[in-house]
Order: sequence, then structure tokens, then C-alpha cells
Amino acid sequence: MSKKKLGGLGQYIGTLGALLILCVILAIASDKFLSYSNIMSILKQTTFTALCSAGMLLCLITAGIDLSVGANATFCACMIGMLVGKGITNPVILIAVALISGTAIGLINGLLLTRLHLPHPFVSTLGMKNFLWGAALLVTGSQMVSGFPSSVMALGTATIGGFPIGYIVVVIIYIIMHILLTRTALGRSIYCAGGNPEATRLSGINSANVLTFCYTLSGFMAALAGIVSIGRSGTCNGATAIQPYDTDAIASCVIGGASFMGGKGTMLGTMVGALVIATLRNGFTLLAISSAVQNMVLGLVIIAAVLLDVYRESMAASARRKEAAAKAKG
Repeated sequence: MSKKKLGGLGQYIGTLGALLILCVILAIASDKFLSYSNIMSILKQTTFTALCSAGMLLCLITAGIDLSVGANATFCACMIGMLVGKGITNPVILIAVALISGTAIGLINGLLLTRLHLPHPFVSTLGMKNFLWGAALLVTGSQMVSGFPSSVMALGTATIGGFPIGYIVVVIIYIIMHILLTRTALGRSIYCAGGNPEATRLSGINSANVLTFCYTLSGFMAALAGIVSIGRSGTCNGATAIQPYDTDAIASCVIGGASFMGGKGTMLGTMVGALVIATLRNGFTLLAISSAVQNMVLGLVIIAAVLLDVYRESMAASARRKEAAAKAKG
């Protein structure tokens, strides 16, 4: 087995080990943690986080970021809520409007970066997050909406033997995206655009189109997450657009091996990262930890994830220097 393969395996073992340790701690702290219903609850919560993280990963691979994923998910849910409030209950129309809305927002994020040349996606997506927060409140009249058709809620509520269908859908999506990233020219272009922009330019790859695709897909994933959120809570509320869903997605990706420097990240690692975040939040609930402490701990998790990213980059740079020095001597 090559060193590269060993390094990748070691990365997954480390992340899975962290998840296992977290599960052991929570199992000791709460006798309800290992119950079947609670495990299924974790998977349901992972569904939302994993969908947001899937789009976030593509943006991070290109050395970008999408801070609007959570607000976009809420906005899409509120678009469905607005239509339901007007008496429209056709599930095809409701789901189509949500998906089109989220995808359009993602496309706008991509165009702001690639066509209007805003300096960094942090600027445009942070602005979009605040815009969508206000838009979500506006379309629902700042009211909580309920009474959604069961077929619209199915992605967040339906189960097979207690196992959430939404999580099955996420696994299928992650497999498709894994194939996209590892087996297609587009996937190689996405990694290249983030890891080596100069090589991307010399290769004749249209970076603008690649980046636009990534942010558009991120918007589509956020829309799916918004539909899931309706099933989970049975309501939509524009006020939740300000919740730290985007930071959960970022943490999931970085814990799973993605880098803010671009060019790194896998779907498997991101899935494990999403499970870590969902398990942590579930543990907070079981142990009745106050929201103040929850925010503090999750903030520390974000900081630790960033420090881990910096450490990985430092070690990789050191390894490259040693390899270059060895070749020079040889």
C-alpha cells in the first residue's frame, strides 16, 4: 500500500476514532444514547447537516466558502410555507419552487464571484445570508407556518422500520457526488481549481464555470435541506435563518479532511464529520446542557477544526520541503 493511501486511511481512522470516542462518552453519560430511537434521531439530524455540508464541501475544495447555506435552506422552506399559506398544496409545485429557489440563489452566489468579481465568496455569501434572513421573514410575514402536505414532509419524517428515508437519500447523493469528484473530468477540475489555480489556467479549464457550478449545486443542496427541515419540525420559521447551520456544515467538512486552502476534501470524510456534529448536538440535548454552553462548545469545535486544518497544511508543506530537498540531494 502506498504512503498516499496510508495517509488517507489514517485520516479516516482518526475521524472515525473521534466519533467513536464521542459515542462512548455519551453512552456513559446517558443510558438513552444507545437506544434505537435515539440513534435514528441522530441520523435524522445528520440528514440536514450532511445536505448543507455536501454543497459546502465543493465550495471549500475550490478554496471558497458558502456562508448562506443555512439561510438558503430556511428561505426555501419559507417559500413553501408562503405557497401553503396561499392555499397551494400540490407537492410537485411546492418542491419544485423550493428547489428552483435554492438553486437560483446558489447561481447568484456563483455569478457574484465569477462575473462581478467580488473579492472573496465570504463577502457575497455573508451578504446573501443576511438578505435571505430578511427575505424568509418577509415571505412568511414573520409568522411560523404549519399544515404542510404529508408528501412534502416525507423526506424529513418517513422511515422504513424506524430508519429515516431522508438519510438513505443522503447516502445515495453522497455516492453520486463521490463518483462526480473522483471519476469525472469535472471533479478533477474542481480539485484543480482550488488546489492549483495556475495549473487550472494553463490546462484551459474555465475556472469561472467550475466555480459557478459548485455554488449552484450548493444552493440546490441547501434547498433539499430546507425541505428536510419542514419534515423534521412540521413548521417553517424565517427567524431560524440566522441559526449557525453554515458553521455546522463548515465544521463537518473540515473535521472530515477538507481545507480552507482548497484542493482537499472527500464525501466520506464529510459524512463522518456531519455525524460528529449531529452526535454532539444530540448529546447536548440528552444531557440538558444549556444553549449558552452549547454555543461555547460548538465554537471551540469550529476553532479546533480550523487549527486541525492549519496543522495538516503545515505538515503537508513540511513533507513537500523534505521531499524536494531529498530529490535535490539525489
